[in-house]
Amino acid sequence: MSNPKHTLFWMTLFLGVVVIVGALIHKPLISAFMANWVFNLLILGVLIIGIALTYRQVFVLFPELKWIAQFRTGHAGLSVVQEPKLLKPLARQLGEDATKDRFTLSTLSLRTVLDGIHSRMDEQREITRYFISLLVFLGLLGTFWGLLGTINSVGQVITGLDMSQEDFGKVFAELQEGLLTPLEGMGTAFSSSLLGLGGSLILGFLDIQAGHAQNRFYDGLEEWLTGVTNLVDRIDDEKDLS
Repeated sequence: MSNPKHTLFWMTLFLGVVVIVGALIHKPLISAFMANWVFNLLILGVLIIGIALTYRQVFVLFPELKWIAQFRTGHAGLSVVQEPKLLKPLARQLGEDATKDRFTLSTLSLRTVLDGIHSRMDEQREITRYFISLLVFLGLLGTFWGLLGTINSVGQVITGLDMSQEDFGKVFAELQEGLLTPLEGMGTAFSSSLLGLGGSLILGFLDIQAGHAQNRFYDGLEEWLTGVTNLVDRIDDEKDLS
C-alpha cells in the first residue's frame, strides 16, 4: 500500500509556499485583516481548524496500515486487541482466529466490509468540506456586513449635506470627509471576501491531497482483500476436487 508520508510532504510544502507568499505581502495582508478583524479572526480560526482536520485524515491512516502489517505477520490476536478505527468492520469480520492471509470472505461480506470502510472515510471528508463552505460563507457574510455599513454611511452623508450654502468648497470638503466612513465599510467587505475565498482555496487543496491518500489506501486495501480471498477460494476448491 502507498505511504501517506508523500501526501504529508506535499501538503506541508504547499502550506510552506503559502506562508512564504504571505510573509512577502504581509503589509497589505495586515491592513486587510485589521479592516474587519472580528470576522477575519473568525475566518482564520476556521481555517486553522480545517487544516488540522485535513492532516488528521492522513495521520489516521498510519495506525490502519500498522494494523494491516501486524495482521499479515500472523499475530492476529494482538491485532484484534488493538482494534483500528477505519478498519473496525474488517477486524470484527475476521475475528480472533484468523491467521496470516488465511481467511475467507464471501462476496457479500467483502462488499459490506469495503462499503463500511468507505463510508467512514466519507464521514471524515464531509467535515472538511463543510469547513470549506463555511469559509466562503463567512467571507460573504463579512462582505454583506461591510456593504450594509457602507449603504447606511452613504445615506447619512447625503442627508447631512447642506446644499443651501454658497461655499461649495466647504460642501465638497464635508462630502469628502463624510465618505471616509463608507470607504472603511468597503474595506471591511472586501477584506473578508479576500480571506474567506483564500482560506477556502487553501483548505480545498489540502482536502484534495487528503482525499487522494484515502483513495490510495482504500484501493490498496480492496486489492489485498480481493486477491487473498480469491486465492483462498481457489485453494479450497482444489482440496474439494482432490
